Amino acid sequence: MPQETLPIIAIVGRPNVGKSTLFNRYAGRRRALVQNTPGITRDRIVEEISAAGRQVLLVDTAGLDRGGEGELANAVQAQARTAIADADAILFVVDGKAGLLPEDEAVAQTLRRTHRPLALAVNKIDTPSHADRVLDFHRLGFDHFRAVSAEHGSGAWDLLEELVAALPKAEPQQSKPAPGIRIAIVGRPNVGKSSLLNRIAGEERAVVSEEPGTTRDAVDTTVIRKGEPYVLVDTAGIRRHARRKDSAERGSVLASVRALERADVALVLVDASEGFTDQDARVANLARERGRPAAIVLNKWDTIDKDQGDDKRVLEETRHGIRFMADSPILTLSAQTGARIARIFPTVKELYESSRREIPTSELNRWLKDTVARHEPAMAQRGTRRRPLKFFYATQAGTQPPTFILFCTEPAAVAPSYRRFLENRMREDFKLVGTPIRLRLRSRRKDSD
Repeated sequence: MPQETLPIIAIVGRPNVGKSTLFNRYAGRRRALVQNTPGITRDRIVEEISAAGRQVLLVDTAGLDRGGEGELANAVQAQARTAIADADAILFVVDGKAGLLPEDEAVAQTLRRTHRPLALAVNKIDTPSHADRVLDFHRLGFDHFRAVSAEHGSGAWDLLEELVAALPKAEPQQSKPAPGIRIAIVGRPNVGKSSLLNRIAGEERAVVSEEPGTTRDAVDTTVIRKGEPYVLVDTAGIRRHARRKDSAERGSVLASVRALERADVALVLVDASEGFTDQDARVANLARERGRPAAIVLNKWDTIDKDQGDDKRVLEETRHGIRFMADSPILTLSAQTGARIARIFPTVKELYESSRREIPTSELNRWLKDTVARHEPAMAQRGTRRRPLKFFYATQAGTQPPTFILFCTEPAAVAPSYRRFLENRMREDFKLVGTPIRLRLRSRRKDSD
């Protein structure tokens, strides 16, 4: 099973108030743009951080769905409603330089109606001379309230520590989750998540139980396939489909993060009729960042004109779009007609087993010795001297995802390209299909014990 679900803190607010700058400040480095592979740039909008002695997930809600509903006020309101539904605490960011605007007051009113812990960051208070800018914001009525400078860092961490301290204490699980591989279906809005969930739960005619999830009122559904249980994590809402509105799916990053935290395997759903988009890549990257094995599922495949070669074009676009996770399988199906739905289950099982694979230490070290001998790393540069970079041994530190510690002489000198080489060789040689791999390099001197 995945590790215990972490509380989610959502950063919300109008565009250009400094949400991403503040997110990067908390992440400890500039993370709004992360380059996983040369030539591939992705928005990173989720970061696991430590604050007030507790691990939390920080989410920048600005990144995933850039469309909005048209009018700015409506879009920001929808973002706030989504945060209320899916986050455990909310950090509301306003622009101290622009002053208090009607949109800020409307969002504050919406946020105050929730029982979530709230904090107000009045940003862009970069010098003491700007302090009088915060006076108008006192009337918003937030208990946790600070003037901050996301650019320079002043006040930012104090406010976050206060917000995390206000979170309810983590409670032990009252009941064990339903047995079976837990599947989260994630994707951008309107790609067919609810349709696929309903198709699996309904067409299989094998719903054996509906169990409360570990997060508030989420309910998970168990289906039996060839005698084996699979649990559909409540993401798009199996029973709530009729009441779902498009506005509720805006900013779906929060729901995706919540579902991924509670799942063993992710299915990243893509609308094949629209092709693979940058937003699809961002959702796929969310699954990889959270350590979940994932398959790419091209839905609405029945609408593709095979005679015109559209099927080959869409597959090629998809492979290009996921080249940062090229090992992930690609499935084509139709939630509307049910075509090829059965292919999901063996793929999910393969991904699950891959993420839980344990490699004996002796086998792992034979692999490391042979791999480094076939392709040695570049020399380590120390001042004007160049020294051979030596790898000594490796051990597996965990599963879900598979995590390995490699001991060497100069961890900082290992080039990113060589790390990718080791990861790719490990994935191929040990059949680690579709799962993220964590490689951690540790220092060990050649003459140490």
